[in-house]
Amino acid sequence: MNSIPSDNPTLDLTCALIQAQSVTPEDAGCQDLLISRLEKIGFTIERLPFSDELGHVKNFWARRGPAEPCFAFAGHTDVVPVGNEARWDSPPFEPSIRDGQLYGRGAADMKASIAAFIVAVERFILANPSHKGSIALLITSDEEGPATCGTAKVIDTLEARGEKIDYCLVGEPSSTNTLGDTIKNGRRGSIGCELTVHGTQGHIAYPHLANNPIPLAANVIKTLTAIEWDEGNEYFQPTSFQFSNMHSGTGASNVIPRHASLTFNLRFSTELTDSQIKHRVDEALDQLGIEYETSWRVFGQPFLTPRGNLVDACSNAIESVCKIVPHLSTSGGTSDGRFIAPTGTQVVELGPINATIHKVNEHVPIDCLEPLAQIYERVLRNLLVT
Repeated sequence: MNSIPSDNPTLDLTCALIQAQSVTPEDAGCQDLLISRLEKIGFTIERLPFSDELGHVKNFWARRGPAEPCFAFAGHTDVVPVGNEARWDSPPFEPSIRDGQLYGRGAADMKASIAAFIVAVERFILANPSHKGSIALLITSDEEGPATCGTAKVIDTLEARGEKIDYCLVGEPSSTNTLGDTIKNGRRGSIGCELTVHGTQGHIAYPHLANNPIPLAANVIKTLTAIEWDEGNEYFQPTSFQFSNMHSGTGASNVIPRHASLTFNLRFSTELTDSQIKHRVDEALDQLGIEYETSWRVFGQPFLTPRGNLVDACSNAIESVCKIVPHLSTSGGTSDGRFIAPTGTQVVELGPINATIHKVNEHVPIDCLEPLAQIYERVLRNLLVT
């Protein structure tokens, strides 16, 4: 690995985190490293491991002080698998610097953000030991996986004892072209459905004795695709509806099948609820007069943090550090913010450039690491210094 400047603590910590092979749901020692830093500056640490049939997940909740308001950084130490390691130009878990970029799995998603959390908090507390409110960190190793034993469980634990987060900054890589150009102040909801259209199996030479579900499914596709769900609003684009899979047949060329299976997903705005979506789908299918079954799964509800204390604090921080005015966006997929926002917390996502996340040769510009820590520190100052 090329030599790393010793005067860039965010870079140093990012490199240390990249070296941990924390493929979801593994943490590989990342959280121990973070905890050791936080304990030195007065944080009380609560380790919150949870397990289910999918694996064991490490989480921790760190908080400095009991006062309100509570500002929390939220992030994940787990990363997606590297894929074919031979396609990487350097080993994915050996941080490498080339042409001003730091390469390694998790560099952008989201070990740079976590490193910047720590550096920002250390600096802020040193400069403002008697700040108002309290600072917290919610860190999980189960964001890139099923997310059943991570942030959702930690939030359940906090809610059960009445502990509230007022402001939360999730370190997801939100920037598009340059650091700070985009703040995610909400996310669309995600709901999926496994739809089975029933017919009557029979010999293909005697179609009058059967009921082919494939043409029925084709009509379903046409009908559901034609629905105009909403027009979006100031913050959200219109709800998106897409089919992702279709399957039917017995494997034989002379048999009309009994079933046709369809999978679809909606990314929906705050103009809709999951109950309204289910009702409209059932209503449309009932009008077709077909026999069907649906199995729904809500992956996340939409959330929105309009302009206010947190959005303004982040925007001001970016303008001060980066000299640009950020754009507010609710685009993209889901994040752990979906588990935090329903508690009434103001939630935003703010982090480095997302162009290479989950890709081979994932990287982050080195010259954005120090400014990222400065942005986070200034957000703290904007909210917790009178």
